[in-house]
Amino acid sequence: MSALEQWLPAAVILFTLISLFLILLPTPYGRDLDAPSAGSKRRVRVQILVLGDIGRSPRMQYHALSIAKHGGFVDLIGYCESELHPHITSNSAITVYPISPIPNFLKTKSKRVFLVFGPSKVLIQIWSLWLILGYRTGPAKWMLIQNPPSIPSLFVAQVICFIRNTLLIVDWHNFGHSILALKFGNKHPLVQASRLYERTLSQSATAHFTVTDAMGRVLNKDYGITRPIMSLHDRPTSDFCLLNDSQRLKFLRRLEVTAPYIDEIEKGKLKLLVSSTSWTPDEDFSLLLEALVKYSKLAMHSHPHLPGIIVIVTGKGPQKADFLTKIAMLEAEDNLEMVAIKTAWLTIEDYASLLGAADLGICLHMSSSGVDLPMKVVDMFGAGLPVVGWGQYTSWSELVTEGVSGRGFGSVTELEEILVDLLGGDKSKMQILKEGAIREGKRKWDDEWDSVAGKLFELC
Repeated sequence: MSALEQWLPAAVILFTLISLFLILLPTPYGRDLDAPSAGSKRRVRVQILVLGDIGRSPRMQYHALSIAKHGGFVDLIGYCESELHPHITSNSAITVYPISPIPNFLKTKSKRVFLVFGPSKVLIQIWSLWLILGYRTGPAKWMLIQNPPSIPSLFVAQVICFIRNTLLIVDWHNFGHSILALKFGNKHPLVQASRLYERTLSQSATAHFTVTDAMGRVLNKDYGITRPIMSLHDRPTSDFCLLNDSQRLKFLRRLEVTAPYIDEIEKGKLKLLVSSTSWTPDEDFSLLLEALVKYSKLAMHSHPHLPGIIVIVTGKGPQKADFLTKIAMLEAEDNLEMVAIKTAWLTIEDYASLLGAADLGICLHMSSSGVDLPMKVVDMFGAGLPVVGWGQYTSWSELVTEGVSGRGFGSVTELEEILVDLLGGDKSKMQILKEGAIREGKRKWDDEWDSVAGKLFELC
């Protein structure tokens, strides 16, 4: 038997396997897939990937709504753990593809257990994303991915975009390695590897959106990204608007957490403060609790003119239970006699109304990177709500003009002094901030998105 005859069966098997592999690869995108039918316009398709809870990712939902509004089709991929924006579920141009949830036994707060279970979680996510992005969804011209998290979504997105001839856009909300550093510290090998991974895999994306100008400068200088970097600032949607006195009281009477306090609120004896949170390590609610304890003692003793406070904290997240335990202890010790603290999870409509009905917004976002910004402040401005927030990071001034639309603090004492000044002092100070917040809220999401993303997607 000749050498050719000996190797021929192996060659046939190898050729067959390679052929099957190529045949089974995801279908690539071609411009003809978006070709318009007779008498209609070309309709672009965009995949939007959120490796997180879609319901708690309002910016990505707004992206989807904007694309659909301008005639595009959207495949929205992510975890479905919370209620989606009602316009998402009712829009025929938007299809939601849920990612299978991670088994509970792989979810942990322990650093050591995280290092053991983390790889298993990543492998499950890679497989889930591969199936959805490559097979369950059709070929798309664009893929828009939220970052962070970047592991493993950035890697899978790059592979899928290469195979399917799809253009990748990274929407930078923060840096994944900076969030990981909150758990392990900046010098941990895992954090350093995450930074290298994020920087390397983001290089070849077609374009980048950032939530601040400062973040764009970091991508250009530290990450060495030369592709287009566009600031796409968060702006309030039309869901957030001012309420008149009648609308305000009607809503507060209906809302379960405020209804028992409506008489005191109406008489001005109780001021309504609102804070929204994801209950993550980059927000330190102990600052707020300590400031409220000090405020309560002042109102009870040396400053009897100060009004009482009711604080509504909205949102879901891992540290909520610890917060509730601390509140219960402070109440049991009579340290919050002039303060009531309530938590709530609200629909987008009720959340928008709550902001419109409040007297002051509180933001405790500390920014793990120093260059991201909290979207909650933008929503507050949309409702004409002045903001007091932690202001000790670079990009804070991109969002809040000190003394005009809000006030920044850097310690418990400063927060306490601001609360006393605004709630119990000259009312004109609060009025100035409210007018500034209203001005800031006039530029809406549609105005921002159309001028930046709409042009890139060739929809505007």
